[in-house]
Amino acid sequence: SFGGKEFLYGLPELNKTAISSARYIANPGCFATCIQLALLPLANAQMLNSDVHVNAVTGSTGAGIMPSATTHFSWRNNNASWYKAFTHQHLGEINESLESLQETVGELYFIPNRGNFSRGILSTAYTKFEGSESEAYGLYHEFYKNAAFTMISEEPVHLKQVVNTNNCHIHLHKYKDVLLITSVIDNLLKGASGQAIQNMNLMLGFNESEGLNLKASVY
Repeated sequence: SFGGKEFLYGLPELNKTAISSARYIANPGCFATCIQLALLPLANAQMLNSDVHVNAVTGSTGAGIMPSATTHFSWRNNNASWYKAFTHQHLGEINESLESLQETVGELYFIPNRGNFSRGILSTAYTKFEGSESEAYGLYHEFYKNAAFTMISEEPVHLKQVVNTNNCHIHLHKYKDVLLITSVIDNLLKGASGQAIQNMNLMLGFNESEGLNLKASVY
């Protein structure tokens, strides 16, 4: 709650039904959206029992509008660096969502990186997984079967596939006993304003994808 108003966490893939009848929505953060979408199906299946390691890179537009030493183009161009290792502010909302599905989850170790591009987030998360790659795909397809913008790909995903769209693309890869989950979003759309419009559509009874059938520039 804030200012005497009760806010609902506005991640449609997690709270779609509740969003439709909510009065106030808290729009998720960009890293939080990308990472949660990668991990929610495992938590829902009570299979997020080991530590999770996440490495994610965001474009310069993820730094907000206030100028700083690390946001100027001349510094970002041809450059890369990490920041807020293990302590990023989005960890709180990520863990809260995961724990709403699985009471106890493994520790989340998150390294955010600044990328040499303007928009988009690519996240790679890996954790121990006892099942097969095929079983993992089954979990993800089932969890997102009614999701308007989250798509599961059996081919490797690329950032350009989602930039300028409200989509999230997810790819799975099993190596020995480890499952690698790659997720990509546009930080300004699915990670910000696009998701806000998606929430508004649900709240007002519009088609969930109204105004959001955007096409990536790569196609």
